[in-house]
Amino acid sequence: MNESDLDELGPIDYLVVEFPADRQPDGSALPLLRDLVERGIVRVIDLGFVRKEQDGSLVGIEIQDLDLQGDFDVTLFAEASSGVLDRTDLAEAGTVLEPGCSGAVLVYENRWAAPFAAALRRGGAQLVASGRLPTQALLGALDALETDN
Repeated sequence: MNESDLDELGPIDYLVVEFPADRQPDGSALPLLRDLVERGIVRVIDLGFVRKEQDGSLVGIEIQDLDLQGDFDVTLFAEASSGVLDRTDLAEAGTVLEPGCSGAVLVYENRWAAPFAAALRRGGAQLVASGRLPTQALLGALDALETDN
C-alpha cells in the first residue's frame, strides 16, 4: 500500500464469530461476504479460523480444510492474508470461544466510509473511540421498549 492508498483508507474493523461445537463453519455466509467485496463495500484484509479444544488449547484451521458446502471458490478468502492477523490475535480471539467451538476472525476495511474518513483526516480530525452494539443487546432493548408500551 502506498501513501495515497493510506490517505483514502476507510475504518478498519474486526469481528469474531463463534460456530457451535456441533456445527462447523459450512461457508454459507462466504458468498454474501464476497458480494460485499465485489460491490466495494468492504475489503477483506485478513480472515482466519481457529478451534478451541475441550482442554482450552487452540488449533488454527485453514479455510481449505473446512468442509464447506456449495459451489464456492474459497481462493478469494484463502489469499486474504495481509499479515495483520497473526497467531497472537487468533489466540486472543480464541479466549472468547467456548470449548469445542470453532471461530472465524475477520479483519476488514469499511470501504463505503473511506471518502468520509479521508475528508475528516484532511480536516485534522482523528478517530478517538469506536464501538459496536451487539445485535442481541439491541434486540433485547427494543423488546423491553415494546413490553413497556
